[in-house]
Amino acid sequence: MTLSALVSASIPSPSISYIDIGPLRIHFYALCIIAGIIVAVLLTNRRLVKRGVENWAVIDIALFAVPISIVCARIYHVLTHWGFYFGAGANPWTALYIWEGGIAIYGALIGGAIGALIGCRWTGIRFWTFADALAPGLIIAQAMGRFGNYFNQELFGQPTDGWWGLQIDSDNAAFPPGLPADTLFQPTFLYEVIWNLLGAAVLLWVGRRLTLQWGRLFGLYLVWYSAGRIVWESIRIDPSDVILGLRTNVWAAIGGVILGLIIMFVQKRRHPGLEPSPYRPGREPGVEAPVQSQETDDFVDVSEPPTTVVAEGQATSGAPAK
Repeated sequence: MTLSALVSASIPSPSISYIDIGPLRIHFYALCIIAGIIVAVLLTNRRLVKRGVENWAVIDIALFAVPISIVCARIYHVLTHWGFYFGAGANPWTALYIWEGGIAIYGALIGGAIGALIGCRWTGIRFWTFADALAPGLIIAQAMGRFGNYFNQELFGQPTDGWWGLQIDSDNAAFPPGLPADTLFQPTFLYEVIWNLLGAAVLLWVGRRLTLQWGRLFGLYLVWYSAGRIVWESIRIDPSDVILGLRTNVWAAIGGVILGLIIMFVQKRRHPGLEPSPYRPGREPGVEAPVQSQETDDFVDVSEPPTTVVAEGQATSGAPAK
């Protein structure tokens, strides 16, 4: 195949990554993330309702989990790309430019877990019940979010001569210097989209077939997603801190696989049966918490009123003498 034929058969990158509506600039990267969050919330709500949770209780949890996950995702990315934001000649303020891309999924998972713990405490829903219900929707949301990288022409892999290679504009800041302008790259965003959607199908099937509860389905999610990330991160060429010869996100993905296996093993040993309820004991809908004012004999005088008889004519409530 000639070079011209190869390029014509490759994957073109979008020519725009945002639209302007008056003074407002809307980045497609943000729209992809928002769309993923909406899909995850809808699917998680549907799965929780099937488990007996009140409809839309997931919103109460998402109000905590989503903002904290986004903040932690950005912090994780900045910490693992420190030189990019605080190195020589860098502009530290760009660490706040989240609309330009750069949020780390493992930071999002850490922040999301913290937010979900708070939200589950608030609603009374078991944390692991929520995590299992979330897993399929979460991995679908991650697939949708990867299209944001596609629009930004970022986080692609090594050069390739395959027909599925991804075109990157040579004037793009992420284009590696010294390579020909028509170089094609591994479309790691597409690899992850396919892997994640396949993972969602596996999670839905296994969860229904084996009735994985107590967080074991979420553990399987961690294993599946992280195993794919080990591969994608290994072929990406965007700048990243390296520890012992491996990119930081590769180490994070290895940790994700190990953590997922631990969750599945430990929770199976601790909880061999099924969850009795998606709610924590005493937090089921319709169960009223004890009111403190019901048992108040120690603090309120409940004795009989005095029965002293007042002699006639001695009462002070009569009309005064004139």
